Amino acid sequence: MARPRSFDTDDALEKAMHVFWTHGYEGASLPDLLDGMGLTRGSLYKAFTDKKTLFLQVLERYEGQAVKAGVAMLSDPAVPNGAERIMSMFKGSYQRVVEGDARGCLLCTAAAGPSTYDDEIAKAVSNGLGALRDGIFVALESSPKHATLNSAERGALADMIIAQYVGLRTMARARIDHDTLHNIVRSVGVMLA
Repeated sequence: MARPRSFDTDDALEKAMHVFWTHGYEGASLPDLLDGMGLTRGSLYKAFTDKKTLFLQVLERYEGQAVKAGVAMLSDPAVPNGAERIMSMFKGSYQRVVEGDARGCLLCTAAAGPSTYDDEIAKAVSNGLGALRDGIFVALESSPKHATLNSAERGALADMIIAQYVGLRTMARARIDHDTLHNIVRSVGVMLA
């Protein structure tokens, strides 16, 4: 008879998310994960099979939390101007860096790392960033300046804005100076004005 798990899977995934978010996929060693999750090697492998499977579950969790919150902010009818919603996303990201959170975005980190060589991780990253891009598209529909653009033009602008977002979050993780990051946020504001 198999013994029941002696740990909370949801809690373990939350802890693993923070380990990967801090160290990246490649940088998160097995000892980092075991220590961060409070698990033994056997428990980790029994519950999650391997590091990649664990990471895919973490990306799913991150999408359910951070990406879903971002999309909700981008489509929030309480802020009638969609351009202001987009700027809130950029300003909030910049403010977290100023306050000392240099982890960037877990999806952006994965986009620059394991998604370059792993199709399953690339698909998970694409889904998460695609959801944010679609949120930006929706916000642009509510922007007085951009609502008159046709769908293709609005889509191209949404693509450019998500690229700026990935750049900002990746550069934050690379510890690029605050002035440069602030200039990225300002340039998005100029583009949307």
